Amino acid sequence: MKSVYIAIMAVAGVVMAGQAQADEALAKAKNCMSCHTIDKKLVGPAYKDVAAKYKDDKGAAAMLAGKVKSGGKGVWGQIPMPPNNVTDEEAKKLVAWILSLK
Repeated sequence: MKSVYIAIMAVAGVVMAGQAQADEALAKAKNCMSCHTIDKKLVGPAYKDVAAKYKDDKGAAAMLAGKVKSGGKGVWGQIPMPPNNVTDEEAKKLVAWILSLK
């Protein structure tokens, strides 16, 4: 039974790693990585800092997806984030990936 559990966890890890890479690829394709990195501040906050700030906020995903599309200012400093040319689905996917980072 233990070996079945280990196998299931290994498969889940591979699937999740593939998803994370795909979403990082989307962030790169949409030029998000021009201003953000995963683990340190660049022009905008590090994605891990965003994930930590909103980890217990149930409404964060929808709010952040709106900010990805429309832009924003003031939460992380005075440099505004411009609106981004992404679909609603892409914005949701990017935010889900960002919020999954530890």
